[in-house]
Amino acid sequence: MPGLRSDNLSHRMEKMRNVKIIVVSLALALLFLYTHGAYGEKSAAPVHALAMHGLPKYERDFDHFDYVNPNAPRGGSVRLHAIGTFDTLNHLTLRGVPAVGLGGLYDSLLTASNDEAFTEYGLLAKSIEMPEDRSWVAFTLRKEAQWHDGRPVTVEDVIFSLKTLKAEGHPFYRAYYGSVIRAEKTGDQKVKFTFSGGENRELPLIIGQMPILPKHYWEERDFKKTTLSPPPGSGPYRIKSFDPGRTITYARVADYWGRDLPVNRGRYNFDLIHYDYYRDSTVALQAFKAGEYDFRQENIAKNWATAYNVPAVRKGLIKKEGIPHEQPTGMQGFIFNIRRPYFRDRRVREALNYAFDFEWTNRNLFFGQYARTKSFFSNSELASRGLPGPEEIKILEPFRDKLPKEVFIREYCPPVTDGKGNIRANLRKAFKLLNEAGWAIKNRKLVNEKTDKSFTFEILLNSPSWERISLPFAKNLKRLGIDVRVRTVDTAQFQKRVEEFDFDMIVGVFAQSLSPGNEQRDFWGSAVADETGSRNTIGIKDPAVDALIELIIASPDRESLVHRTRALDRILLRGHYVIPHWHLRIFRVAYWDKFGRPKVTPKYALGFYTWWIDARKEAALKGKKASLKEK
Repeated sequence: MPGLRSDNLSHRMEKMRNVKIIVVSLALALLFLYTHGAYGEKSAAPVHALAMHGLPKYERDFDHFDYVNPNAPRGGSVRLHAIGTFDTLNHLTLRGVPAVGLGGLYDSLLTASNDEAFTEYGLLAKSIEMPEDRSWVAFTLRKEAQWHDGRPVTVEDVIFSLKTLKAEGHPFYRAYYGSVIRAEKTGDQKVKFTFSGGENRELPLIIGQMPILPKHYWEERDFKKTTLSPPPGSGPYRIKSFDPGRTITYARVADYWGRDLPVNRGRYNFDLIHYDYYRDSTVALQAFKAGEYDFRQENIAKNWATAYNVPAVRKGLIKKEGIPHEQPTGMQGFIFNIRRPYFRDRRVREALNYAFDFEWTNRNLFFGQYARTKSFFSNSELASRGLPGPEEIKILEPFRDKLPKEVFIREYCPPVTDGKGNIRANLRKAFKLLNEAGWAIKNRKLVNEKTDKSFTFEILLNSPSWERISLPFAKNLKRLGIDVRVRTVDTAQFQKRVEEFDFDMIVGVFAQSLSPGNEQRDFWGSAVADETGSRNTIGIKDPAVDALIELIIASPDRESLVHRTRALDRILLRGHYVIPHWHLRIFRVAYWDKFGRPKVTPKYALGFYTWWIDARKEAALKGKKASLKEK
């Protein structure tokens, strides 16, 4: 009876389909209740990590990051150096000059991996909950987390940290956490942050980066004041000793609560980290070669090319190495303060670009080591290139009548020379732009035709090493009739003058990440342009820039983030707010041969705190040093 068997089979299959439909419907209903809560509030399953876009690289049960040695030996001491001075042990406020290395005192809720564009994993936080629209985020704290004085890290500490940083911390934090409207305790170990309206995918990760402060210590103290009383932290290091302005030593916390977490395995291997301060970078270099400290990241091309030809390097006691990286190099350059009347005209700023001879500088001062920077997001996919494509045009079109026409029709490229020092052709272009802007030569001086005031300004520096770059630039400007003074001041004075925007031009850096977002408000936003201490040192107030910043922050995926960032890059470049310098795609490091380091280097960081002291190398080095001194 094949027909009957077929009918029965069809009947059974139909029943099975009905059962499946019921099961799936129940599952969906349960999922809805789980994800939306009993009262309709959106929720999400707890996770171990947050990615800006896409999924985290490391699974929940990961053992360690790929770029560490999980079995690295711990112990020993490392000696490092710093330039300048310090007068406070609180690096989170505007006042004073903070000591180097203070970031190791405080843990944050999350910590970033250095081989992903922007992903953070639980540190103080055991788990994270967040709805799909990212309108809030909740963290469940680890019960074992504690301060150096033995007291537990609590939800109250987290809430206190947000309020204190926004109200009394560096002005940067007010802008950075400006869209966080509420922090509340929702459980014994759980804290929830609610964000203001508007799409801002980055905010949960930004809150995850926040340094968490001990409420029991700071609530009885004036957080805004400078202090030389070491505060308790929750991080891997505590302050052991210091001599204000001269030295500071950090000791690894032996019973550090987080030492065995996957995010910390293979990291923080040095028992002691000691910094000596030097007032002069030249003296600091000589001290390194004499063995006064162990590790140095070299930032001066001339030094890299010529200053390490010493017996210790030739005999292998000092290792000199270029370590490649994929880290965005951002923008370094001569920074205009456009609050100054003579720099408000874009044509004037463009004209002064023609007076900087990068090719001559690179050939004669840098031994050809550098590439010219052509983007605020250099060395990354975020950098604009060529002419804007269809997606960028769509983003820029609403601002077309407010933007320079060059944004749409010409690729940005800084002025170029033959490198021989003859920049007459470029200076002619500069004169043309200056004349269009109302400047003319009178008695061999460049004078404003309306006010009859001569063009004179100061380049403010914080290190003598910048003088050899700035003085040839000033000489070229003099050929335009511009009187330029190059002035070097100490670190404290430089910092204060920059914070108060009391400068004409400085050498500055705008560091960038692979995932730009809320920090762009502090770099270029109109709202902070007149706020003391903001990083909008240029003084940009441009509605188009403001709009692009908000679009970047609201980017729903990686593709849109790239297009929007490139569009912002084009606007900034055509504003001629800086005279671009140069960049390098390697870390130039020199170190005495006492270290071990992982086989894998992280893509986006040097990873020095994954290194360790190799006891056999250190013992051998002592003998070799003694032998070298005898000779």
